[in-house]
Amino acid sequence: MVAVYATVSYVLLMTMYSFNNTPYSSLGGVMTGDIKERTSITSIRFVGSTIAQFVVQGLTLPLVSRFGNGDDRMGWFYTVSLYAAVAFVCLVVAFWSSRERITPPPQQEMNIRRDVSDLLGNVPWRAMFVLTLFVFITLALWGSAMSFYFQNYVDPYALSAFLCRLGFDTDASQAYSVGFSLFNTVGAITQFFGVILLSNFLANRYGKRSTFIACLSLTAFFTALFYLPSVSDIQTIFLLGILKSLAYAPTVPLLWAMIGDVADHIEYVNERRATGFCFSGVVYALKTGLGLGGAFAGLLLSAFGYVSGASVVQSDMAVEGIRLVSSVVPAILFAAGVTALFYYPITKEFNEKMQNELSIRRTHQNGDPHR
Repeated sequence: MVAVYATVSYVLLMTMYSFNNTPYSSLGGVMTGDIKERTSITSIRFVGSTIAQFVVQGLTLPLVSRFGNGDDRMGWFYTVSLYAAVAFVCLVVAFWSSRERITPPPQQEMNIRRDVSDLLGNVPWRAMFVLTLFVFITLALWGSAMSFYFQNYVDPYALSAFLCRLGFDTDASQAYSVGFSLFNTVGAITQFFGVILLSNFLANRYGKRSTFIACLSLTAFFTALFYLPSVSDIQTIFLLGILKSLAYAPTVPLLWAMIGDVADHIEYVNERRATGFCFSGVVYALKTGLGLGGAFAGLLLSAFGYVSGASVVQSDMAVEGIRLVSSVVPAILFAAGVTALFYYPITKEFNEKMQNELSIRRTHQNGDPHR
């Protein structure tokens, strides 16, 4: 019964989260038609979410201990209840303070079949769907594979010595958990500052499409280089992690800003707008990519002969598979995402032209360029 309760409650939670997250993700596409403001909105969104992740990662276990006083069950209950209350307040604030300034044309009528046809027939949307699918397959696959990379390829004694030089008093038995956590933390911090410092600047100067192509290409390049370090070359592994996170950072908010541009393009071509429908299709690609990526990592490692178990000594073939799945394979998948972007026609110049014409069209329709 506990398993049934956990399953049902988790499915309901994820269902309600999707009901909330799809319109929330779409807000950037309807709050403004200004391409610079749209990029800024999505950048601020991801800065806030990153800060929240650090708060949750840093405070959850201390709060469980504080609230529980030895009773972990009650500690988790009160901690999650606190997070739920904070989330509720934040969602209500977002609801009351945000405004949808870009709305469908006045003459548009509800027509799901037409919306589906417009969506599937739109080249920019198909490009973003493929891009999102491959990017999130790759992120899930690489994230899973790097755990095996640190656990089965990196030399624990070299990693322990590296950590000791940084002030972490760890021996070889603790090196994997501390080293991999530090690797992920450094990457997250680098990505956080990359979003703040680079996303708006690069997108406003070179356009979202060009910035995404350049940054994702660099991400693929640095990911492929993880094949090269030796088992004891810890400094290079961490340096590559920093460079990869810095290269990928500008693309994080740009993905969602570009989907908002796609919603504009559908309106521009078909004189119909379905922003939520446009975003929901891409969110589906994201969820599918995360699921497939985790599964592919396990299947590929099994194909190379990986045997689960912390005490198992992996074969040379399995270790080679871990190196490939942590480097070359995700780099190829990132490159597939770059290829999809070449079919995305909304350049900086075209976007400016499209926004100007949409503004004039909206003014003629009801006298309000922002509807």
